[in-house]
Amino acid sequence: MRRTRILTAVLALAAGLLAGTPPALAADTPKGVVAADTYTWKNVRVDGGGFVPGIVFNRSEKNLAYARTDIGGAYRWQESTKTWTPLLDSVGWDDWGHTGVVSLASDSVDPNRVYAAVGTYTNSWDPKNGAIMRSSNRGATWQKADLPFKLGGNMPGRGMGERLAVDPNKNSVLYLGAPSGKGLWRSTDSGATWSQVTGFPNVGNYAQDPSDTSGYASDNQGIVWVTFDESTGTSGSATKTIYVGVADKDNAVYRSTDAGASWTRLAGQPTGYLAHKGVLDTKNGYLYIAYSDKGGPYDGGKGRLWRYATATGTWTDISPVAEADTYYGFSGLTVDRQKPGTVMATAYSSWWPDTQIFRSTDSGATWTKAWDYTSYPTRANRYTMDVSSSPWLTWGANPSPPEQTPKLGWMTESLEIDPFNSNRMMYGTGATIYGSENLTNWDSGSQFSIKPMVQGLEETAVNDLASPPSGAPLLSALGDIGGFRHTDLTKVPSMMFTSPNFTTTTSLDFAETNPNTVVRVGNLDSGPHIAFSTDNGANWFAGTDPSGVSGGGTVAAAADGSRFVWSPDGTGVQYATGFGTSWSASSGIPAGAIVESDRVDPKTFYGFKSGKFYVSTDGGATFTASAATGLPSGDSVRFKALPGIKGDVWLAGGASDGAYGLWHSTDGGTSFTKISGVEQADTIGFGKAATGASYQTLYTSAKIGGVRGIFRSTDKGATWTRINDDAHQWGWTGAAITGDPRVYGRVYVATNGRGVVYGDSSDSGGPTGPGPDPTPTGACTVTYKVTNQWSGGFQADVQLANTGSNAWSGWSLGWTFADGQKVAQAWNAEYTQSGAAVTAKNVGWNANVAAGSSVSFGFTGSSSATNSKPTSFKLGDQTCKVA
Repeated sequence: MRRTRILTAVLALAAGLLAGTPPALAADTPKGVVAADTYTWKNVRVDGGGFVPGIVFNRSEKNLAYARTDIGGAYRWQESTKTWTPLLDSVGWDDWGHTGVVSLASDSVDPNRVYAAVGTYTNSWDPKNGAIMRSSNRGATWQKADLPFKLGGNMPGRGMGERLAVDPNKNSVLYLGAPSGKGLWRSTDSGATWSQVTGFPNVGNYAQDPSDTSGYASDNQGIVWVTFDESTGTSGSATKTIYVGVADKDNAVYRSTDAGASWTRLAGQPTGYLAHKGVLDTKNGYLYIAYSDKGGPYDGGKGRLWRYATATGTWTDISPVAEADTYYGFSGLTVDRQKPGTVMATAYSSWWPDTQIFRSTDSGATWTKAWDYTSYPTRANRYTMDVSSSPWLTWGANPSPPEQTPKLGWMTESLEIDPFNSNRMMYGTGATIYGSENLTNWDSGSQFSIKPMVQGLEETAVNDLASPPSGAPLLSALGDIGGFRHTDLTKVPSMMFTSPNFTTTTSLDFAETNPNTVVRVGNLDSGPHIAFSTDNGANWFAGTDPSGVSGGGTVAAAADGSRFVWSPDGTGVQYATGFGTSWSASSGIPAGAIVESDRVDPKTFYGFKSGKFYVSTDGGATFTASAATGLPSGDSVRFKALPGIKGDVWLAGGASDGAYGLWHSTDGGTSFTKISGVEQADTIGFGKAATGASYQTLYTSAKIGGVRGIFRSTDKGATWTRINDDAHQWGWTGAAITGDPRVYGRVYVATNGRGVVYGDSSDSGGPTGPGPDPTPTGACTVTYKVTNQWSGGFQADVQLANTGSNAWSGWSLGWTFADGQKVAQAWNAEYTQSGAAVTAKNVGWNANVAAGSSVSFGFTGSSSATNSKPTSFKLGDQTCKVA
């Protein structure tokens, strides 16, 4: 489920995202910021973990499919590996809302083109308007068209659609259904510009809860789907007949027969329901519509399926069950393009005992179910399920019939039959993508098989991370599915944290000198909000809540695991010796404070609230406010104490309208020094020290030298290296970060919807810096690629290959720009630019290039409308071949 994602986004706003303007790239690489390391980025595997409201197959190319998520971006299917590739990792900090995808469209005329309508919230939680992202290379790179209104990828009604559609005959024409009363919009230049269709008569009127003062549930859900009748057009001419679904229970479906010039309400249509989906079978001339009494994806108590004959205007109720027998709405609507007359739909809001999938092979005249009762509560399933690739999907549950584990699903608003393969189906749930590759077994009376088809799609919101010095390398606190103990980052764990299962884990900690002792806190509708482990998080037992607890808050374990301090929601800070069977109120610290422990002294704990730092030296019984001043006044702060040194504390946070940055204390919080050069910082973490360094490596999500990114310091914050790049930004990364105490350079980054991302360095941890002036000999080849382009700027990657017979001990590559381009920032190379001439030199760690090997570096720069590639490159005095 995705309820907790709303809270994560509000947290993001509290971190200062509403204020300020997007950072410009620095004109020169600033002192102290040497982007001189290549990182390999991967996901810590969970496989899924979030709501997938949309799956889109291309109608003209086999095996080309996309999935959209509510907060975690979009993905493209890779048939060769049966995995998903993320497409929106380039979305940066200031545009974090553009990781929410409310609709997606794949161009059937030109399959290289794909479009995404992005924006997370239509209310004040998202500070920016929505946008249409367009790509001509299947999502490898994007261009953006900003819209004059917001879009709601994580708003109520997000499972309806698709709101974005490409004309199947004239693919320069697209339509977008907008929320918030903004109407229907059209582009005639392949998504570059958009204008409202002023003749469309209805902007919608349905809101989930009109009384909601936050603007979340009270927003008008607007125009919810657009469907073309491709039979009413010819190649190169706009399709004449278009159907549009509107969030209006009395006027749900409209049609144009003149390519969008005029629109009329479809006569005779049913009323009293919202049209979630409209899917057209042009061969049979039927428009199928799935209706629900609510907008979803959580709600919906009644629903119907209707069929509209496009030639005669006849409406037929084809619902598979009587209206009185529904306790759910219908959605997840699809037709088999290979077998006209085959249609399927889901009971998306059937939470108990399970979701339901319906299938008809006679255009809805008769139906069969994915499961049915033999004699209640015994079920007979037409399917088998194998979740061995994602075993946590059982939730460790042992339910009583008619419930089963794993469930067929919930929030099943997306269901698609592969248009080229009647045996393949995929459908999204609140936690994964399931699929079948022998679907037609359904019709022969034998069982079809269902399994997760989600590898590569990672969609969790991460609240906290811990990497102990022994045991599992990573413990995570996640929204909606609790969290995991990863003993292998490349494998899906067998189960999330259980006993108890928190719906969301808000904080966790381990005892620094006894890492087998672990504590976590979180949210649960009924039950305890704290749990303990004595075996490094492998097994858990529940603690006892003090009176008044309503949510997890933050928690800290003493360095030796002998005691705990807990700052839960709903009551004040508490402390306990042992495993929380009896709690006492801490004094001297306000309710809602963030708490952490000293990593050396088991009786020292720290807290922060509203600009004040608090210290306890008696195990959390009493806290005293520090005299430290100049700290951030708000509560968008995260701080940690350094392992191995008593009283060594780092604090990150703030807001752009006040104090914002990174602070360091060496006296247990009595005083703090602000780290110069760090303009903004939101997280702080520690990892293994570099070779020869006496101090642990620092990691932060920060803005340094005018650039937002993930940074590393091996010299106690004196200098910083940006270790991500513009292609790997993941939206908002302000919740947590930690290095690995056992692997130099490894860092774990929390994202809000893309799961836990970890990076490994190509740097061995030795000294870095520019090498000697190189004098390489032998042949060379250069490959220069522009990997991303936007208005006024671009990103390029350069590969320099040693094609000679002698190794290089250093290199210096020069070229000249023809169109006034200016390098703004480089990584894996030092650069200088004089006029149009650019020279890129090795840094210390990548100076040596063996014969037959290559080295790569990249940069971002400014450009005009023309951005031609350099035609000649010189390695020292010799000219390289250009690949």
